[in-house]
Amino acid sequence: MCRAVSSRLLSVCSSLRPSSAVPSEAAPRARSLRMLEEDMEVAIKVVVVGNGAVGKSSMIQRYCKGIFTKDYKKTIGVDFLERQIQVNGEDVRLMLWDTAGQEEFDAITKAYYRGAQACVLVFSTTDRESFKAIPTWKEKVVTEVGDIPTVLVQNKIDLLDDSCIKNEEAEALAKKLKVRFYRASVKEDLNVSEVFKYLADKYLQKLKQQTAEDSELVHTSSNKIGVFNTAGGSHSSQNSSTLNGGDVINLKPNKQRTKKNRSPFSNCSIP
Repeated sequence: MCRAVSSRLLSVCSSLRPSSAVPSEAAPRARSLRMLEEDMEVAIKVVVVGNGAVGKSSMIQRYCKGIFTKDYKKTIGVDFLERQIQVNGEDVRLMLWDTAGQEEFDAITKAYYRGAQACVLVFSTTDRESFKAIPTWKEKVVTEVGDIPTVLVQNKIDLLDDSCIKNEEAEALAKKLKVRFYRASVKEDLNVSEVFKYLADKYLQKLKQQTAEDSELVHTSSNKIGVFNTAGGSHSSQNSSTLNGGDVINLKPNKQRTKKNRSPFSNCSIP
């Protein structure tokens, strides 16, 4: 009974909160800024996207659990793992979202892009179609969350003898998409950690830059706030528009209103 009442009260209280306090898309960034300012652990949501069977799940398993398996298991919808690291003295918790690469799960996975702060685009050395699909994957992410720190990863470089993609092609695509490019092997644990460390560092840089810009905006705005003089005195030698570079405004009482006290019944008469 108590739980039911408490739940109902929480529901009512939640409905009374102003909806315009923080826009939903700005909430993750606001939380991260607060964590950074208070020297707390910063949480970063990273989505790993690409066609099926390119090694997305294996990459996350390798990075978070240190394991690798050759057995392929299709991701149904979305999987999630996390790992805590330190980047330049900052405590960072990476929340890695492994999204399904099959089209039948497209509607589900797109919903999980929202709120992402970094992205890994993965294609396989032995799968040319996965390479050709990368621009489409990037467009899907940008549509949902905008421009976020992103890397392009060519997985399975331990199978270069069976490669379907030339080195020049992969480098040209990374340059076109304006993203950092890594050649990796999840099987050999090559460049896996480097991918996520780079993204964490990139996001922290972006966060600190945003903090500095916000601080500068507050400082600039405070310099433009007028100083109001309500003493009622007048400045005969200077008018209010020229004091302190135009920042001082003198507020004087209206003499017509203060000339005499008027009774609220002064205009009323009794016949």
